[in-house]
Amino acid sequence: MQWTAQFLLSAFSPVHFPKDSAPEIAFLGRSNVGKSSLLNALVGEKAARVSSTPGRTRAINFFLVSDEREKRRAIFADLPGYGYAKISKSISAEWPAFIEPYLAERGSLALCICLVDANVPPRPNDRQLLEWLRARGRNYVVVATKIDRMSGNERTRNLAALRRGLDVEEILPVSAKTSFGIKELWRRIAEAGTEGPRD
Repeated sequence: MQWTAQFLLSAFSPVHFPKDSAPEIAFLGRSNVGKSSLLNALVGEKAARVSSTPGRTRAINFFLVSDEREKRRAIFADLPGYGYAKISKSISAEWPAFIEPYLAERGSLALCICLVDANVPPRPNDRQLLEWLRARGRNYVVVATKIDRMSGNERTRNLAALRRGLDVEEILPVSAKTSFGIKELWRRIAEAGTEGPRD
């Protein structure tokens, strides 16, 4: 199925958030983990700007995503990365006041896609984010990016280490470069959009 993405707005405050019109899918992760690249791989076009400089995204960027017949719609929310030492030392310092209300209170938020780099060992702030989402009952899936950069055996070892370190049962491996795992991620997004957000 062909999808298109239309940039809606960049939000620096809750007053900028778009009106609830479709299930929202939030993309979260450390700076330079590949959030924008994955978003572009999902819609098959360069909707989100990809920067080689970590920490470049400073707002929540909203995109309206729809199929060719506009029968299925969702809103993708590309959140600022965290963990970039030159900007801040923790999630709480990196994410200003408008980020936490979005994740904690947004009624149309159906799924949080939490990205981790498959080539990097588990990080404390990744686990901190997952614990925070669990505590608030948010629906989420952990996605390991850049899976194309390793061999099969290395992939198995790294994914097992990430599952242990992040205390999760499942991690979905994907590659924005080769499209590995993209169909499965779309399936999870569709399921979340049908079920709606958790209370």
